[in-house]
Amino acid sequence: MTRDEAFALLTKYNKEDFHLHHAQTVEGTMRYFAEKLGYGDEADFWALVGLLHDIDFEMWPEQHCRKAPELLAEAGADERLIHAVVSHGYGLCSDVAPEHEMEKVLFACDELTGLIGAAALMRPSKSCQDMELKSLKKKFKDKRFAAGCDREVIARGAEMLGWDLDRLLSETLEAMKACEG
Repeated sequence: MTRDEAFALLTKYNKEDFHLHHAQTVEGTMRYFAEKLGYGDEADFWALVGLLHDIDFEMWPEQHCRKAPELLAEAGADERLIHAVVSHGYGLCSDVAPEHEMEKVLFACDELTGLIGAAALMRPSKSCQDMELKSLKKKFKDKRFAAGCDREVIARGAEMLGWDLDRLLSETLEAMKACEG
């Protein structure tokens, strides 16, 4: 599946700017991590998984990660992409566990990109370019800030990767800086 085909598929089921922006943010973040973690030859695949990870969320929120396999299979996606997409909802709306490092990165970063994006919008610059880890950690600790971003999921993702929370926060912030805009 090409990036253009994936984007057309995404926009077939997602119309809201917020969801499209989130998908593209996670796409860029996943590409960054593929390169950073030594999977540069799979960067396009990692990015596609990031782009399509919430394909079913806007139209079927109550079936999130359960409707996605059908939509992706109809579009000709392979089993590896489908497994990766479904695994990001592990323990929340899916019983498919992240196995590959890429799936664990997606699980860890999905919620975190939302938190970083919300924190960026609070800044005068409306950007994460001038955000520091200290500021992000303060927002992470404030449970009232971006309350919809599940801190336990983020922490569990860091644990899956074998990273401490600071590393996950720092690396994801750097990833978003690299792909912002």
